[in-house]
Amino acid sequence: MARTFQVTFDATDPRALGDFWCEVLGYVRDAPPAGFATWEEALTAWGVPEQRWNDKNAVSDPDGVGPRIFIQKVPEPKAAKNRVHLDVDVAAGLAGEERIVKIRAEAERVTALGARVVDEVAELGEFWIVLRDPEGNEFCLQ
Repeated sequence: MARTFQVTFDATDPRALGDFWCEVLGYVRDAPPAGFATWEEALTAWGVPEQRWNDKNAVSDPDGVGPRIFIQKVPEPKAAKNRVHLDVDVAAGLAGEERIVKIRAEAERVTALGARVVDEVAELGEFWIVLRDPEGNEFCLQ
């Protein structure tokens, strides 16, 4: 039986982290509920105070293939290494130096968006780059 799932991130700024992952993955922010042109319009109609408008955010694959990412505001910053992380395949079908060049180019692009390179790893014929998103969550480009 196939199951769907979403990946949930804790964050201090859900909107900014959602924007980052939209750029990295080609995702889009979830549309507001039917009957509302914008999330701000919906939140106002529901009586949500403006200071709470950035408590949650969700982004999704526009093609409906990848999992939804839900981002929730938490008061504390990230304190330890992730036990789960995303591996983003940016060089599918490539090998050798061509693969390495593609991964490094993508790492350069996402660092311009606010990611930080942690490490480059080359072992057993594989290559990947470990990064942290703007909130400090580890992910890999492979």
